[in-house]
Amino acid sequence: MMDEMMSNLSDYDDNEYYDTYDYEVIGPCSHQNNHSVELVVGPYVHSIICILGFVGNSLVIVTYAFYKRTKSMTDVYLLNVAIADLLFVVSLPLIVYNELSSWSMGPVACKLLRGSYSVNLYSGMLLLACISTDRYIAIVHARRSFRLRSLPYSRLICTIVWATALLLSVPTFYFYNWYEPSHTKDTFMDEVEVMNQTSKPPQYVCEFKFSHNSTAWNTKVAVPSVQVAVGFFLPLLIMVFCYTAVIVTLLRARNFQRHKAVRVVLAVVAVFIVCHLPYNIALLYDTVNIFEVQSCNASDALHTAKTVTQTIAYLHCCLNPVLYAFIGVKFRNHFRRIVQDLWCLGKRYIAPRRFSRVTSEMYVSTRRSVDGSSDNGSSFTM
Repeated sequence: MMDEMMSNLSDYDDNEYYDTYDYEVIGPCSHQNNHSVELVVGPYVHSIICILGFVGNSLVIVTYAFYKRTKSMTDVYLLNVAIADLLFVVSLPLIVYNELSSWSMGPVACKLLRGSYSVNLYSGMLLLACISTDRYIAIVHARRSFRLRSLPYSRLICTIVWATALLLSVPTFYFYNWYEPSHTKDTFMDEVEVMNQTSKPPQYVCEFKFSHNSTAWNTKVAVPSVQVAVGFFLPLLIMVFCYTAVIVTLLRARNFQRHKAVRVVLAVVAVFIVCHLPYNIALLYDTVNIFEVQSCNASDALHTAKTVTQTIAYLHCCLNPVLYAFIGVKFRNHFRRIVQDLWCLGKRYIAPRRFSRVTSEMYVSTRRSVDGSSDNGSSFTM
């Protein structure tokens, strides 16, 4: 009798119990399309962006350090923009490398790189808004511009911009952590995969990590929202207002160069919108729908769109030196002197006996011409 009862209980456990509570474990989405795009964008496109951005912004910094003094508010802004963009392109390859493989640099580098990335992003965008405000004051309110556009004011404003960028990046410094995600462990693996996984080193990531659900909800909404609002829409509104007034003032002036100046202004605004608007739209859409259940195909398409549009936004750091610095005639002359000095120094080291005397004379004469050149205007001519 007891054996029969145990047999019936065993039948119940094997059939009815598992039929009632049967479930299927579903792992995270693979995002294959986004991964394929990242394999092309990460090592190749981002490398080109880093090289061009590094060369262009380094030339701006070298020009201000050795060939041109910061004599105006615009010069101070341009120098700070170049520094922000240079730090941005220096940190970008390290972040891309660790995203494509795994974060092997430890928790300190995780927080520093992600945090500096955020600081440079905010500071660069806010400084572009400062440049547009400076151009507005210099052209629309030319009579009062001498009092408002002084070097002490410009340095104070740049200090406030960097402090604001650092303050806005505090959540990034705090919540980015170095950890092993759960989907790389044995949660979604069968026995064979678990045996194979034990022989591999752990795969770490540098991403947001939270201890409470409420903190995760608030932070995942607040951080991208602030980035879209302060890092894009605020500079965009300032640029549109200031440059609209600049264009109206230039069209009223009787100057044969006004049409060229208007084209420069339109190019600055158009490049800013084309580079940053697509990514901020994708980021805003992702923030609005962040807690809604999506299919793997829809999530893959959204991540792919963010990857592509973010790369387009990165192009702006390569174009800033061209739009804000090298478009001016005086800045282009300084750039030519840099090339001439580098050429002369290169010949002196290649053939020191033959070209030492000629090179030294050319280098001294070039430095005298640079130091003696008068530069009372702004380096950003419109």
